[in-house]
Amino acid sequence: MHRFFIVTTVVSTLGLSACNELNSDLERAVVGGAIGCAAGEVLANGRCVEGAVVGAGVGVLTN
Repeated sequence: MHRFFIVTTVVSTLGLSACNELNSDLERAVVGGAIGCAAGEVLANGRCVEGAVVGAGVGVLTN
């Protein structure tokens, strides 16, 4: 489970690094949630919701 959070955080951060033009926290949360959901489905065998929550949190916090 610890590895899941680390990988989701890293994937979300790297994915959001391409979103420099987006200034809205809501847009960053949506992108982070989508990336987190995909990572949760692939890496944690169907844990899209948990991945989306972590990804959205990372999206809001990274500026």
